[in-house]
Amino acid sequence: MLYALTIFASAFLLFLLQPIVAKQILPWFGGSAAVWTTCLVFFQSTLLLGYAYADFSVRRLTPRAQAKLHMALLVLSLVVLPIIPGAFWKPTGQESPIWMILGLLAATIGLPYFVLSTTSPLIQAWFARTFPGRSPYRLFALSNLASMLALLGYPFLLEPWIATRMQAWGWSVGYAAFVGLCVLAARKGGRAGVVTPRPVAGSVDVPPAGAPPTLGRQLLWCTLAATSSAMLLAVTNHVTQNVAAVPLLWIVPLSLYLITFIVCFDGEGWYRREIFLAMLAAALGVMGWTLADPKLTHVLAIQIDVFCAGFFIACMFCHGELVTCKPAPRYLTRFYLMVALGGALGSVLVGVVAPLVFSANFDLAFVLVACALLLLWRTRGEAYVFPALAALSLVVTVGCGIWSIVEFYRDTIYTSRNFYGMLRVQDSGGDDVDRRRTLIHGTIMHGKQQMHPTLQSEPTSYYTRNSGIGRLIEAMHPRKGSIKVGVIGLGTGTLATYGAKGDVYRFYDINPGVVSVAQRDFTFLKNSDAKIELSLGDARLSLEREAPQQFDVLAIDAFSSDAIPVHLITREAVEVYLRHMKPDGVIAFHVTNRYLNLVPVVEGIANELGLHALWIDDPGVETFGNASSWVLLAKDPSRLNDTRLTDPSSAIESRRDWRVWTDDFNNLVQVLK
Repeated sequence: MLYALTIFASAFLLFLLQPIVAKQILPWFGGSAAVWTTCLVFFQSTLLLGYAYADFSVRRLTPRAQAKLHMALLVLSLVVLPIIPGAFWKPTGQESPIWMILGLLAATIGLPYFVLSTTSPLIQAWFARTFPGRSPYRLFALSNLASMLALLGYPFLLEPWIATRMQAWGWSVGYAAFVGLCVLAARKGGRAGVVTPRPVAGSVDVPPAGAPPTLGRQLLWCTLAATSSAMLLAVTNHVTQNVAAVPLLWIVPLSLYLITFIVCFDGEGWYRREIFLAMLAAALGVMGWTLADPKLTHVLAIQIDVFCAGFFIACMFCHGELVTCKPAPRYLTRFYLMVALGGALGSVLVGVVAPLVFSANFDLAFVLVACALLLLWRTRGEAYVFPALAALSLVVTVGCGIWSIVEFYRDTIYTSRNFYGMLRVQDSGGDDVDRRRTLIHGTIMHGKQQMHPTLQSEPTSYYTRNSGIGRLIEAMHPRKGSIKVGVIGLGTGTLATYGAKGDVYRFYDINPGVVSVAQRDFTFLKNSDAKIELSLGDARLSLEREAPQQFDVLAIDAFSSDAIPVHLITREAVEVYLRHMKPDGVIAFHVTNRYLNLVPVVEGIANELGLHALWIDDPGVETFGNASSWVLLAKDPSRLNDTRLTDPSSAIESRRDWRVWTDDFNNLVQVLK
């Protein structure tokens, strides 16, 4: 019971730590979904170090020496508590985000996370010594169950009710209690004898208990783990960047990943090889087709169902195959070390290498092909039907991968990829009048321009003259003459078309790739009559550092992107904006979103701060327009009384039962449409 409780507590804290710390640092890096991917790289890599430590200590140290060393590490890890990153880690906009995040995580949670990652293999080794002849692998299933409970419980039971800083303090207290529990387990494990090598009952394809696993067997463990890990990150990237900009979707693939570990390692019989081999062959083909067909890109139900179901089947295959070739208990630390090595390699390939190698997000297509190759390799020598199905799945995934790449580059004149996502510039339209250029971030349109000389300065997409922001700026000019406009989120720079002589338009954007595209491939900025200023870096951090800008209008235009930057829509954020506004200035929130209803959130913040709110929901019926939704906030209600604003406005449904969003609290579940 002591070993089981210690493993459960360590795994629960391990996976509870991941969303807690990721949420704390997410605002500092623009709310990008790549923050979570980078965190996964750190978690997998640290897990590898923990398993390497466990393997070394079990093979090289006496039980008593193991216990003493581990107890020293446990006590030392308490030094870094609480797990709250220091403000000095906030980026200035010039650093490499990936290395900044990895360094921050290493300094803030590195040692506690390392200690937690060592617990499962060490406890299982101590269990095998204390109870020779009993399989320790069910403890691995128990640890994954605890991990899944923490992961699923966070967004529904913890995040909506407890402030982020309090979450960090609560976790730190729980970790201190775990240290005491683990010290007791270490003392008990240090008194246990040396395990007698015995085969594990029911294991399939296991070498003799006294023979160490061959290099080929260890490489197979690594390959299976790397494939499932790469699939985890590739599917996570796809559903969070290309399908739905809902951070809650981060946890869905990871939960399925853990579930497959639980059911495969809980006991023999869950993984029916003949069934899952056929299912995987079919699932790879369906996923490949869904990825390649552009008509299915924004069909949320199909995308989520197909890729989550296919990912589950792929992980059942990878982890089920791991179970069939797991070693005797005396070699379990080497087994877990190779599994962790594969997990780290898979995450690094997708999270670090792929963005450097590929100019577009082709990760999932390549991972599907790799999984099909692994399936073909594992079915060699089987009955004819399984190699045939595996070969067919390989042909389909390769074909669909080529199709998706060809479709991606159709009409594309430029593409780039960095930490903040993938950018693509497309030209479309046959004749000169209808010819247009579009900027796409992931799969979301971020602005377009008519290329005919007489139409190049016409505001388009979400910023037409009938949109909330268009009406606001045009209502300002007759009253105030020249104005100063701040814009958070550059896109193509469309709003610069409203600039007149004497106006100042200051754009904030965190993505240097967007700045390059707006200046090189679009003419909104260069053709504007206003003075254009560009500020690179996270807009909120930049505004916190700058002297008051005295804006007449501040447009918060970051909520139709591929990731919802929640830190730009909190009470503290609006207080920062107000410091930069003139007394009669107006803050305009662009809240167009297919999945989240952010209008009541903005209105709730306005009510909390004594501001007046007006909602303009434009259907986008004009030739060059798209449907858009803007919420305008002002201290002075007279600024919102212009008929150009009030006539098209819609009534806002106030939600006083919703808690106001702050830097410490938000509830994304509540605002899902």
